Amino acid sequence: MIEVVVTRKYQVTIPKEVREKLGIKVGDRLLVKIEDDHIVLEPVKPAKALDKLSSIADRLLGGPQRIDAVKLVEESLERETGIH
Repeated sequence: MIEVVVTRKYQVTIPKEVREKLGIKVGDRLLVKIEDDHIVLEPVKPAKALDKLSSIADRLLGGPQRIDAVKLVEESLERETGIH
């Protein structure tokens, strides 16, 4: 176990060995959870975030949807310009 210190601004530094092992880089996002009396920091990886977003969309839309990109562009142009 590694000990860290909470600063006056309630910040902590993630130790180098933990950052390297989990691949945490500057600008990465972390989820903060409380489990019992523990603070858990969990890296949010882009692929994992997309999976979560996909599962939300599946629940709300009833599964994967087929999208006709050409039709979307044509409809958008028609709305914006009145030209088709």
